[in-house]
Amino acid sequence: MEKISVGIVVVSDSVAAGRRTDGCVAALEKVFPPGEASVAARVIVPDEIGAIRKAVRRMTDREKLELVLTAGGTGLGPRDVTPEALAALIEKNVPGIAEAMRGEGRKSTPTAILSRSLAGSRGKSLIIALPGSPHGAAESLSCVWPVIPHALEILRGEGKECGGKKPGLRFKR
Repeated sequence: MEKISVGIVVVSDSVAAGRRTDGCVAALEKVFPPGEASVAARVIVPDEIGAIRKAVRRMTDREKLELVLTAGGTGLGPRDVTPEALAALIEKNVPGIAEAMRGEGRKSTPTAILSRSLAGSRGKSLIIALPGSPHGAAESLSCVWPVIPHALEILRGEGKECGGKKPGLRFKR
């Protein structure tokens, strides 16, 4: 199995302006099982629809990364626009991923249900919008990681239908 090529877009006005340091990239890299994924591109952008779209388009359309993760901009704040930016790029919505992340987050943080995270595909890339806190981003990615390799197989046209049990597919309980 080849390593999954990952792009990470950190969406934060304060990190982009240098007023705060990012902790999401390092937190997300710790989630990847050894040898299964590597970060091929990372970028920090402000909470602006155009900047988010440009970064994600580059990673999906030009760089052909298999998995593109955004971290930040999924809340209810006036500058939180990641879902709006991604909605125009996503070709097939995958609501179960966002539902699972909110459900998992709710176990430790009741306000996780306010997250507007979403997920979907663009071409052969899977895009997942994660919360902006390092803990929330890592927790969200951890809970859906078991299905990501299978989702990518399906996107490449190599996988079988999702209805049956997949050997080795285990979720945390």
